[in-house]
Amino acid sequence: QWERLWFLILTSSFFLTLVWFYFWWEVHNDYDEINWFLYNRMGYWSDWSIPILVTTAAGFTYITMLLILALCHIAVGQQMNLHWLHKIGLVTTLITTVVTMSSIAQLWDDEWEMVFISLQATAPFLHIGALAAVTALSWLVAGQFARTEKATSQMLMFTAYLAVVVALYLVPLTISSPCIMEKKALGPKPAILGHRGAPMLAPENTLMSFQKAVEQKVFGVQADVVLSYDGVPFLMHDKTLRRTTNVEEVFPERAYEHSSMFNWTDLEKLNAGEWFLQNDPFWTAGSLSRADYLEAANQSVCRLEDMLEVIKDNTSLILNFQDLPAAHPYYSTYINITLETILASGIRQQAVMWLPDTERQLVRQVAPGFQQTSGLKLDAERLREKGIVRLNLRYTKVTNEDVRDYTTANLSVNLYTVNEPWLFSILWCAGVPSVTSDSSHVLRKVPFPIWLMPPDEYHLIWITSDLISFIVIVGVFIFQKAVPDTLLVSCRWRLGSIRTYNPEQIMLSAAVRRSSQDVKIMKEKLIFSEINNGVETTDELSFCSENGY
Repeated sequence: QWERLWFLILTSSFFLTLVWFYFWWEVHNDYDEINWFLYNRMGYWSDWSIPILVTTAAGFTYITMLLILALCHIAVGQQMNLHWLHKIGLVTTLITTVVTMSSIAQLWDDEWEMVFISLQATAPFLHIGALAAVTALSWLVAGQFARTEKATSQMLMFTAYLAVVVALYLVPLTISSPCIMEKKALGPKPAILGHRGAPMLAPENTLMSFQKAVEQKVFGVQADVVLSYDGVPFLMHDKTLRRTTNVEEVFPERAYEHSSMFNWTDLEKLNAGEWFLQNDPFWTAGSLSRADYLEAANQSVCRLEDMLEVIKDNTSLILNFQDLPAAHPYYSTYINITLETILASGIRQQAVMWLPDTERQLVRQVAPGFQQTSGLKLDAERLREKGIVRLNLRYTKVTNEDVRDYTTANLSVNLYTVNEPWLFSILWCAGVPSVTSDSSHVLRKVPFPIWLMPPDEYHLIWITSDLISFIVIVGVFIFQKAVPDTLLVSCRWRLGSIRTYNPEQIMLSAAVRRSSQDVKIMKEKLIFSEINNGVETTDELSFCSENGY
């Protein structure tokens, strides 16, 4: 009973660590967001993604090896006999995985949507892999079925295995992926907007970052605007300057102040590039050329006016705003000041996507050409009533059906933040018009979705895989049943001799410190015990003897 319990714990740990490892591998798209989320929680920047990934991979590998060894023991008729150290390691891994998964579910439950989205890209291939694994297990199941004497146990074992196999055969009925479609139905490639410029190639929200984005010929850029204490619009995402500047060195006593409470003359004194080279948030700093490295190290806080000068000719712009503290001198007029700066730059009004809900009526009057954009997911009719023509949403908030409905209502959808080619491919197949990305230099080189499969071709692969699996499983069960009983007995004895140990064998194994006379007596008892169990030939007897005795 204890062995069965430990095997159940081992199997549960394997599936939990597999899910966690899959989750953490696929969430690579959002590593920077996760690190930023943890930065806000803990107050200091650290790249937690790699340590968590390495730890997860190590735990999954350890559990997988234990499970493989356990299955090998079962295959030869032995018990697992887990060492107490492995039991501690197994329980520790299981508890750690459960606690970590629960923490993510409570702190950032939205991120679990990534698992379901990723399955649209991986499910067809995971299905084939799972089918191969279950088919391979048929040898073990058939062997156990043949060795089991009780008919009830045989039926339970066969029924459970059959249920798993049938479920896997029918799983494709539940698989839905936008990339299972005819090639002629594929829409145009989504336009790419640089998230705070090109933050993998230069420090975010700096002039160099937007210059790099323009060099990548992106459709547009997204920027975060704040107003300084003396009324100068500048670019900054965080509420404080701690993460992306050296404010703790220059103004240590003001490090935790809101960024808008600094005069522009003070902001000009800060370095906004060294953090990028030190923290290397995307692991790309080492790939910069010598010239780019030096340029990045000398970046300063960027004014909105300077950024507009760089992008105004051929690039669209999504503007996001930080709310100012009530004590800010321009608290009630910062929208007016920002509008004046944008209009004075000469950028086409149609190229500006206005995201803030604050003072929309004023914005329509002053700049009627701006594309009114909403960050709220509402039904199409309400959005049209509010004069919204674009949506800017996180990719986990929108389904394929939502995209089709918004497109039908003539509403353009931009999704953020999309960095991985597989995710970009899924959204491309779903018909998403545009995405915001940290890796615009990578996505612009994706010429076609990573995979695109016509429905008929997918159905053929599905049915063929199921048929091959079925034939192999039936063949294995027939072979195991057809082997002569004498051969089965011999194989079981030779491969599973540990299972037939009696007390004398166990004592003999532990007799390294006993006198030779005691060992000799136990050997004699062992010989007669084996003869009584049906071992009659000297060849079989010598198989487990010592020095031919």
